[in-house]
Amino acid sequence: MTERLPLLARERTVAAPGFNRWLVPPAALAVHLCIGQVYATSVYKGALVAHFDSSLTTVGLIFSVAIAMLGLAAGFGGTWVDRSGPRAAMALSASCWVSGFLVAALGIATDQLWLVFLGYGVIGGIGLGIGYISPVSTLIKWFPDRPGLATGMAIMGFGGGALVASPLSGRLLELYDSGYDASDATTVADGHAVALLFVTLAVLYAVFMAFGAATVRVPPEGWRPAGFDPGAVASAPLVTTAQVSARNAVRTPQFYLLWLVLFCNVTAGIGILEQAAGMIADFFRDNGTSSVTAAAAGGFVGLLSLANMAGRFVWSSTSDLIGRQRIYAVYLGVGLVLYALLASVGSSSTALFVALAALIISFYGGGFATIPAYLRDLFGTYQVGAIHGRLLTAWSAAGIVGPLIVNRFLDAEGEPGSLTASAYQPALFTMVGVLAVGLVANLLVRPVDPRFHEPASAPADETRIPARSDEEARA
Repeated sequence: MTERLPLLARERTVAAPGFNRWLVPPAALAVHLCIGQVYATSVYKGALVAHFDSSLTTVGLIFSVAIAMLGLAAGFGGTWVDRSGPRAAMALSASCWVSGFLVAALGIATDQLWLVFLGYGVIGGIGLGIGYISPVSTLIKWFPDRPGLATGMAIMGFGGGALVASPLSGRLLELYDSGYDASDATTVADGHAVALLFVTLAVLYAVFMAFGAATVRVPPEGWRPAGFDPGAVASAPLVTTAQVSARNAVRTPQFYLLWLVLFCNVTAGIGILEQAAGMIADFFRDNGTSSVTAAAAGGFVGLLSLANMAGRFVWSSTSDLIGRQRIYAVYLGVGLVLYALLASVGSSSTALFVALAALIISFYGGGFATIPAYLRDLFGTYQVGAIHGRLLTAWSAAGIVGPLIVNRFLDAEGEPGSLTASAYQPALFTMVGVLAVGLVANLLVRPVDPRFHEPASAPADETRIPARSDEEARA
């Protein structure tokens, strides 16, 4: 029977009896660590500006297009991902992500900026969206006892992708351009070196994402971990054993409350991430000179990446113990206090500034990793990937609004290089208000009305897949 099934068919990914569920997170990480490269675009941003004789704003739009396409692809492709299974979704993600790099490399080599927008921004952005959500519903089904831990293990890879891609890209650019020094901020790589970098990354990412697609598995129908009691989990606040379809989920107030929660959390966090290096330099500027060197500012950005990655794992795992609504109350409630402290006393000490910013960004990362488990609690596992995809449109919106708020306030305060800590206070206090709105939305979340539940006879999964023998599973 398996010989007649396409290689990427969902039915061919059903795990054989005795399969170790802890083999699934590495498959998810293989994809997320690759697509997490999107956070490392600053490494070659200056090179593209010089190569195309363009502006930082124009080249920065490539990143914005990629994030916007991430949300759109996740929103419109979520149902297909759930129906087709993780292997097909990961394969499609790899195809788009890799081909996006190759098209962008062609655009750089032929001096056509529009091809970079098309390749990295549009095609690559589709790969981002499909790849981001592809392992989520699978991991939740493998770890019904610890959904926060499961999604945190995968999504932390997206936050940490830049930790691998940034130094790797710097070394490769030094290899392809002898005049470039990754440790010297005054040097800019040649544009054609960036083209070669993109081709190299395309090959590397093709290998790792293919590994993820080949090794991922879905649990057979009716599978559950040894000793797992669904009744005990369902007794927790806001956790249901019922199932809600994606079509019905978007008709519930809970969906829009969580959309607002994610939007507010991301808007606040991305405002700091987008300005991180310049922000720490400006906070400690006196008489036009900053006490923070360019190297120290770069180290600060790396530290925030670590906080982003660690928060995705630590806080989402903590949510399994205290509940999703409570952990979001921490993200938003404690977060607004931290923003107020950053605005008012952050310039008094470099160590205090770094600690406050790192904790804020850990909440930013934790919010991403916890939201799939929150959705599972409210809507069940049926089409949770599709629901998650629709919710990620909040990320697309926040990716535009967050930097816009900060940049507009800073533009009104003065020119880059002359700003001080006081210039950031209006933006930071605005983020306090944004987080307060998210906190109220989170506190308003209640269990989904039973009228939105699927009938009791409906499958608990998008596709009912029977268990297969070891021999069939290996085919």
